Parts: sequence; structure tokens; C-alpha cells
Amino acid sequence: MKTIKDKQILVAADFAGFPLKEAVVEHLKGKGWTVTDIGVRAADEENPEMFHRIGLKVGAKIAEGEFERALVFCGTGMGIHIAASKCPGVFSGVVESVPAALRAITGNEVNVLAMGAFYVAPQMGKEITDAYLSHNLGDTYEWWPNFYEFHKLACDELNAFSYEEFKKNGFELKHLGEVPLALMDKPD
Repeated sequence: MKTIKDKQILVAADFAGFPLKEAVVEHLKGKGWTVTDIGVRAADEENPEMFHRIGLKVGAKIAEGEFERALVFCGTGMGIHIAASKCPGVFSGVVESVPAALRAITGNEVNVLAMGAFYVAPQMGKEITDAYLSHNLGDTYEWWPNFYEFHKLACDELNAFSYEEFKKNGFELKHLGEVPLALMDKPD
């Protein structure tokens, strides 16, 4: 598996996400990352592949364990994210800010991060990318007690999820455990 620790990342964009992807890829290469691009590779590419086809290809590479994480780009981030999410084991999220990127990885273990070039400026895309790639599930971004345990349990239950079993169980999720957590004001 190509991992973040080894500075290996999968990227892909459709024609609308191409400009943002290019800015982020240039930024990553400047920091020594090895970037594998499986989407649109030129602004003037003839018959560029549609967002959902690219998203499915990215999702498959994550599902098959070829890459630990991926960055995907389309006009809104939504379509390519939905497509990638169709593959098993893909936790995809659309983000438009650094705090959202931090929560996506530290709280939700997102392995496919989507951005929309219509809404995310190139500099913001670089900052989102840096935040996402420099953190992991449960990192100290959050101050809540039990933050890691709570979110790890959620990720484990989602990874174990089977719709057929869920349906057979009257649409109740089989719990793998319990972790108390409540919203509270940040202590001084």
C-alpha cells in the first residue's frame, strides 16, 4: 500500500476540478510527495472522463488497498465524492476549509478528501491538503475527553456495516461498544 508516511498520494480530477488539482499537485511535489494522478491530465484534454467515472476509479484504488488516501477534485467536490463513496471501505468527505479538513481526518478518518474548484481557491486548497495529510484519526486537534475512542468506534462500526444485516436487524445497528461523549464548553 502506498502510504502517507511514505509521502505517496493518489489524486484525480475531472475537467472542472483540474485547475485546483494542478495547484495542489505542484505544491505537493515541491514538498517531496510522489503523486499518482488518474484523472484528467490536461486542461485541453479531448473527451475528458466524467467525474463519476474518475471517482469510482479512485474509490476502487482505496478499496483494493493500493493507496491509503486520495485527493479528488471536481467543480463542487460533491459528485466525485459520491462516486468514490460507492466503493467499500471508502470514507469520503467534501471540505472547503482547514478546520473541516482537520475534522475530516482526525474525527472521521476520511481516506478520500474532495474539494470543489468552484469554491476552493488554490491557496486554500494547498492549506486544506497540508492539514489533511499531516494528521490522522484521533490526533490532538480536538480537546474533548474520549474524542479518539468515540470516533474510532464510529469508524469501526461503519467499516463493519452490512446493509443486509442492518435491514435484517430492523434497521438497528449492531453496536461494537459504547463510548460516552457529550458536547461541552472548551475548558480554559
